[in-house]
Amino acid sequence: MGDNSKKALVESLNTLLADTFALYIKTKNFHWHVKGPNFRDLHLLFDEQAAEIFALTDLIAERVRKNGADTLTSLGAIVRKSQVADQDSTGLDAAAMVKELIGDNETYLAALRAAKAAAGEAGDNATEGQSDDWTDQCERRIWFLKQTVA
Repeated sequence: MGDNSKKALVESLNTLLADTFALYIKTKNFHWHVKGPNFRDLHLLFDEQAAEIFALTDLIAERVRKNGADTLTSLGAIVRKSQVADQDSTGLDAAAMVKELIGDNETYLAALRAAKAAAGEAGDNATEGQSDDWTDQCERRIWFLKQTVA
């Protein structure tokens, strides 16, 4: 495993970690602020998805550490690295929330695939294997969200 491929893997994992935190916060935000006729179903779905996303933070951070590097250390570091845009509005309607989370999970899916590719390049079989599970979870989240607006 070359230094460049390992650096690329760590960079990819730290970006994924930032996106994980940002997606968690946004999903939890929508859990707290959703309203309308589908309130109960979406409130529960968003909470379930937020918990699933949050559970990934430690797994991803540990992959960074096991590769001999440092993880993100602050909210500022998360903001600088994340590809998931903030959403500060508490007035979005439920459909807009779902559509935004679909897009954000699709962005996250791309980051997962980039991390898997970087792991393959670096010869990190453990990260490459775990990313398959993380990808499956993300694809499931997207599927569930899409079914609510179909």
